[in-house]
Amino acid sequence: MTIRDLPAIADSAARERRITRTSFLGIAANLLLAGFKAAVGLLSNSVAIVLDAVNNLSDALSSVLTILGVKLARRPPTAKHPFGFGRIEYFSAVAIAALVIAAGAGSMVESVKKIVRPETPAYGTAALVIVAVAVVAKFLLGRYVSAQGRACNSDALVASGADASFDALISLSTLVGAIVFLAFKVNLDGWIGAAISLFILKAGVDMLLGAVANVMGRRPDAEITRRIRETVNAVPGVLGAYDLVLHNYGPDSAIGSIHVEIDASLDAASIHHLTRAVQGAVLDRFRVFLTVGVYAVDPARRAEREKIAETARRHPGVLGVHGVFFDDAARSGSFDVVVDFTVRDRPALRDALLAELAPLFPGRSFAVNFDTNYSD
Repeated sequence: MTIRDLPAIADSAARERRITRTSFLGIAANLLLAGFKAAVGLLSNSVAIVLDAVNNLSDALSSVLTILGVKLARRPPTAKHPFGFGRIEYFSAVAIAALVIAAGAGSMVESVKKIVRPETPAYGTAALVIVAVAVVAKFLLGRYVSAQGRACNSDALVASGADASFDALISLSTLVGAIVFLAFKVNLDGWIGAAISLFILKAGVDMLLGAVANVMGRRPDAEITRRIRETVNAVPGVLGAYDLVLHNYGPDSAIGSIHVEIDASLDAASIHHLTRAVQGAVLDRFRVFLTVGVYAVDPARRAEREKIAETARRHPGVLGVHGVFFDDAARSGSFDVVVDFTVRDRPALRDALLAELAPLFPGRSFAVNFDTNYSD
């Protein structure tokens, strides 16, 4: 999940323009490099250089899909898709990954053919110069695209920039192979082509796994959840922020929920204003809409709340306790226990807690609720 403080370009239309402009630059640069490399590879009979050119074409197509994805993602919500179309950007990444994997598989087949039946390459000075220029160009392009991706909060652009920088290393290996052949007459063309193919395949698989993880829903970044909680805790009247859940609906769109502890003596109007203040603070800074639930607590009973928390924290897998409420009229109480994913038998943990609390709070019954650790 890539939610964060609002980027320099907060307007979605401006974000789309910047991503599109950067992608068009990537398309132009990759087409130019692909043409030069293909010509040099064919003239020098080098499969490694030709495959490097094919990789540039796949990069250009990736930029096209990035543009299509960001444009489709900006479609307004509909009755059938009330949360909008932001996740289309992730599906475009899946398509890009499939293209990269296909290109890697095809290039591996051709490289193996060259290893089995090698052909003598004919490198010239012009070929080496063009490949060297391509190394520098791809490195600079990668740096620029990644920087633009971070500024626009676009995972697709960041990945595209990283891929371009990675391509620079691949082109460098091709250049090294050419120099080895000229110096020692050792033909490594097919082997270098195979190595390039493996790098392409790995990059494609990594891209696919990352895109699928975003579609499935991944754990939000710990730094972001920390900042959101800090923002909520800074709202006057909030005594604690817990149970933060975020659902990602695109690179810059999310909804979620959070619980806040408040003084049990507050009236309904005060609670209304407080929850609206929490929603507004998070929406303004992170562009995330939160549903806000409340835990009513008595600030004067801090020692009793801490006694319960200490008892729970002695159990493995317990991360914290909150929402402790005492109903003196009914001689009862309730609290939430946050557990990690290693706790499998929650009923057994509940029974153990109730048994340990019984002598500490004679005559009082407790209801124990378990919260899953959805965010840090």
